[in-house]
Amino acid sequence: MAHPVSRRTFARLLGAGAAAVAAPAMPALAQAQTSAPGSMPSGEKFPEGFLWGSATASYQVEGAVKEDGRGTTIWDTFAHTPGKTHDGDTGDVADDDYHRYKEDIGVMKELGLKSCRFSVAWSRIFPSGTGTPNPKGLDHYHRFVDALLEAGIAPYCTLYHWDLPQALEDKGGWQSKDTSKAYADYAGYTAGKLSDKVKNFMTMNEIRSFTELGYGNGRHAPGLQIGKKGLAQVNHNAVLGHGLGVKAIRAQAKAGTLVGLADNATVTCPVIANAEHIEAARHAYREENAMYLNVIMTGKYTDAYLKMLGADAPQTTPDELQTIASPLDFVGLNVYQPTWVMADKSKETGYSVVPKPSSYPHMFSDWLDIGPEALYWSPKLAHELYGIKTLYITENGASSDDKLTADGQILDTDRTMYLRNYIRNLQKAVAEGVPVKGYFLWSLLDNYEWADGYQKRFGITYVDFETQKRTPKLSSRFYKSVIEANAV
Repeated sequence: MAHPVSRRTFARLLGAGAAAVAAPAMPALAQAQTSAPGSMPSGEKFPEGFLWGSATASYQVEGAVKEDGRGTTIWDTFAHTPGKTHDGDTGDVADDDYHRYKEDIGVMKELGLKSCRFSVAWSRIFPSGTGTPNPKGLDHYHRFVDALLEAGIAPYCTLYHWDLPQALEDKGGWQSKDTSKAYADYAGYTAGKLSDKVKNFMTMNEIRSFTELGYGNGRHAPGLQIGKKGLAQVNHNAVLGHGLGVKAIRAQAKAGTLVGLADNATVTCPVIANAEHIEAARHAYREENAMYLNVIMTGKYTDAYLKMLGADAPQTTPDELQTIASPLDFVGLNVYQPTWVMADKSKETGYSVVPKPSSYPHMFSDWLDIGPEALYWSPKLAHELYGIKTLYITENGASSDDKLTADGQILDTDRTMYLRNYIRNLQKAVAEGVPVKGYFLWSLLDNYEWADGYQKRFGITYVDFETQKRTPKLSSRFYKSVIEANAV
């Protein structure tokens, strides 16, 4: 989970204007959808077998940063650097899930969850990023997965959720293709060891977030601002790492293992749902995600993206692009907020991103603008543009200024309404034939929210970080009712 960043934001990080870039010709596309999203009657059920789950990430929940041979990560270093996080908060303890995972699986079981998306900490498996594997780290994840399976909960494993081993960052981190190769070695090894129990693996979570926030504006670990050319290369090295990881998993994991990724694609929503603006939104979805999902699905950077970069385009080869586009079994989409788009013939791109006024509604995190239609348009456009046959919503959720009432309740009506309206839009997409097979709510627990520390709470379970007591919120009751009914 992170602050989403769009291609337009990326252009600002690079010091270039994406809006002035000529757009390539678009192929013929599917018939435009002209009905307004969100019109599905409440109560219509999701398909039988739809997978309801929750999501967490290693550094955000585990704690135990010095136990069982775990190596130091870039987030350990960054969080312990004064001024980098809210109140100097660190993930040293977080939710203490490393020790309390059985309790947290009990929370999942009480909700009726059928799946759990979690991430493996790279530095627990290879403390220095490469070299000799650490059996104690791997043993922890075996115990965790065994407990999930015993509870009847299917494990979905993310192999990289931003916690790069510090030893690799000291050698250049994602600025170096050596990190791409080291990642593949780690991913293949770990999937090979877990695939007798875990069927579904995601290579990486939100590539744009850990590259642009970590190396572009420096707000996240490792806290660098490396400039236009450097950032373009980092983005390429990261998607290359994804592709190499796919190949390594297929080579080393048990037959039948499924591989995908979790991507926070910029969600380009038509500001008016007619054919003209929907076509603009389709075009924008491809261009705004040119250096991430689009290159992963097509094996090439768009002409518009390369023109924007000019001489600062990344160093790449045809073989690397082919690797980046290694076939996937599924694609996960992390969906939080909309980017409103309109057709604009005055722009070479053929579209404009509509700015949001200061009065635009958002959740407690000021970046998290509310737009339930995002959970309709993102899977719909991804399916139409790339022919993806299996999609998951790998994250969706909201921060709230949660407060305990006098009788110990957390009545997070804003999060509850957010979830109701977003999931209803997902219902509409699924009813129209978009092949979304499951939904992972972010998040099961309040946790360490990166540079925001413990100030911003995304969980449907309240965590008292002094006592580690878990308390279900109103939104937890709502989500449980959705799971029980298989409908909103």
